[in-house]
Amino acid sequence: MNELSAPSSAPDQYVLTLSCPDKQGIVHAVSSYLFMTGCNIEDSQQFGDRDTGLFFMRVHFTAEAPVTVDKLRASFAAIGDSCQMDWQIHRADEKMRIILMVSKFGHCLNDLLFRARIGALPVEIAAVVSNHTEFQELVGSYNIPFHHIPVTRDTKPEAEARLVELVRELDVELVVLARYMQVLSDDLCKRLSGRIINIHHSFLPSFKGAKPYHQAHARGVKLIGATAHYVTADLDEGPIIEQEVERVGHGVTPDQLVAIGRDVECQALARAVKWHAERRILLNGRRTVVFA
Repeated sequence: MNELSAPSSAPDQYVLTLSCPDKQGIVHAVSSYLFMTGCNIEDSQQFGDRDTGLFFMRVHFTAEAPVTVDKLRASFAAIGDSCQMDWQIHRADEKMRIILMVSKFGHCLNDLLFRARIGALPVEIAAVVSNHTEFQELVGSYNIPFHHIPVTRDTKPEAEARLVELVRELDVELVVLARYMQVLSDDLCKRLSGRIINIHHSFLPSFKGAKPYHQAHARGVKLIGATAHYVTADLDEGPIIEQEVERVGHGVTPDQLVAIGRDVECQALARAVKWHAERRILLNGRRTVVFA
């Protein structure tokens, strides 16, 4: 094959995400920057929240000329500073490194392991951590390291310190609680803020008092069912990412409800992990903006 007939390599792809105070000219500034740096926008989504006065944007773009992500970050910094942006640029083809945590219910773990293997999730599972050993053989069948870290009231600080070590050593961006039945400390929640996703087997939260629908709007509730959310120091009160629902009839037995509930949990958690790994979720106070 000669040089003229050789196929050209595909252009590098990147994702820019940002949030900042809403004002005129943000989209123009971003698009002009990409044009001037020889980049082409493949997809762009944006949202201005009138309640908070914040603007959110996700741009998937390609770079026609060779360029590194570090150079893109350096050249975009001036625009980010001028608009008071909280922004990030990442390669679109990079798989996010994650840790899965599980206790004695393995349906979400099994689902995420399989989805990652077949390429349905853009993640690399760096390790699985558990306070029990029930799923060590399952995890081993995927050739993924399994870390048994027992937790008691007295050993919780040491167990969480070991988790933080693993996050650092394995260069992990996200921790997924795939039915990990331990309450994380306030310190750990703050240290990994926006980097821990949990699945809860119910509609969250339980609204009480006046104007429940107003409260639901303020928290970003989507559906009644299983809820995937970011973990905060307020137990099961973190920003909601996704909710799934399944209608059931009067003839459903408790065991059937459990089985249906497990399917619902798997679906909601898998979507939340996928969207986070694709940089589609931006925090908006106690809510999320999800560019799905």
